[in-house]
Amino acid sequence: MVVRVYGIKNCDTVKKSLKWLEQQGLQTCLHDYRVEGLSAEWLQQIEQQFGWEALVNKRSTTWRNLDQAVKNNLDRTTALKVLFEQPTLIKRPIILQDGIALIGFNEKQYQQAFGK
Repeated sequence: MVVRVYGIKNCDTVKKSLKWLEQQGLQTCLHDYRVEGLSAEWLQQIEQQFGWEALVNKRSTTWRNLDQAVKNNLDRTTALKVLFEQPTLIKRPIILQDGIALIGFNEKQYQQAFGK
């Protein structure tokens, strides 16, 4: 099985996730949405899976640089629009595959999901 990881290649958390997966003997494929982009359909799929609040990375530089008015009035509709326009605002990594749905990196969750 090849595990498709969505994120950004220079993100430390994505690197940690990829390293952990590879150490477990799993093949990985990174979809770098800064380079390869993302579709509105995929964004809606992950929003339905995790909820828009979980997708917004409030620890990111992108969040800190976001206009205060946008931050104050964030709801599902505006969040999806902002996340689509600025994918670096999406919490990462994201794995959606074969019944596995993970956001961020938590070693215990990865161990449970991948049976390692």
